[in-house]
Amino acid sequence: MGTASTIRVGIVTVPKIAWEQKENTFVIHNVRIGVGFHWDRLEDQEFAGTLTILHNADGTETAVNSIDIEDYLCSVISSEMSADSPMELLKAHAVISRSWVLRAIGHTEHVDYDVCADDHCQRYEGLRRMNMRAVQAVRETAGQVLTYAGEVCDCRYHKCCGGRTERYSTCWEDKDYPYLQSVACDACDTHDNHILSKVLTNYDQETHDFHDWQVRYTNAQLHDILYQKTGVDFGTIEDLVPLRRGDSGRISALQVTGSRCTQVLSKELAIRRALSGSCLYSSLFDVTKDEATGDFLLDGHGWGHGVGLCQIGAAVMAERGTAYTAILQHYYPHSRLEKR
Repeated sequence: MGTASTIRVGIVTVPKIAWEQKENTFVIHNVRIGVGFHWDRLEDQEFAGTLTILHNADGTETAVNSIDIEDYLCSVISSEMSADSPMELLKAHAVISRSWVLRAIGHTEHVDYDVCADDHCQRYEGLRRMNMRAVQAVRETAGQVLTYAGEVCDCRYHKCCGGRTERYSTCWEDKDYPYLQSVACDACDTHDNHILSKVLTNYDQETHDFHDWQVRYTNAQLHDILYQKTGVDFGTIEDLVPLRRGDSGRISALQVTGSRCTQVLSKELAIRRALSGSCLYSSLFDVTKDEATGDFLLDGHGWGHGVGLCQIGAAVMAERGTAYTAILQHYYPHSRLEKR
């Protein structure tokens, strides 16, 4: 099986791309990252490779970076997690990021490029968070991917599972893969700031309560958020009832009962988006209603969809001396490490 040697990454779409050429690189100004999530912000980013500016039918412009896929991976693993992370985490991440993108090329919803640069695909934030450790991790795992039954694995991953990873079908299509099953992960429950400061990017360090968290809404606040996100006027919110949970406890079907109507929200991300002005950390939460006030308390755990590798858990395992091959086997059981 041949593999792609270059990749086209959609960096940003705006009315007018603001950029400047350096000697061997280029800088794009005001790139939006974390779109729709609680770390949503703008930053300037510097890239290697070539820049193409697409002129879209709606009058906007899209910046597309064409780059060698191994160079792309050096940026991905130091954008998803800090390049100061333990080497075995960086190597594990290089393998799963390579696996994911090789499987994704030609199969994403993007038309004018292969993948986007934000969390919808994989974080790809250019050169400024990279160091030689990231380059070393990619070089030492060159060509390595995870496979199952002869096919490259769809290696999903997330920030913190909250104690147990989740099955694929809880979050996406109603199918499952043997290598994306629910596995225990006690390593992600860490409060060691030394580890966290090494493995999290600068803006991820702003999130302190990613393993155990709470959100409280007045009834009026919850009504307004649901109306904004779903377009449905539920009236007074009477109850939030989890109808279905995955193996980790993540809710994949949530019944919202209001004085005007009742609807069921399906799939993990839709639930997270519907119950937050940005996006809940995860759908792994319990609901408590204060009958006296009508307020709702969401008592939750974890950050992200929970499928595949838990980045915090894998970082702690690596810090404890676990080899990247063992980390991969833990989070992707039944997979095989191959060089393609």
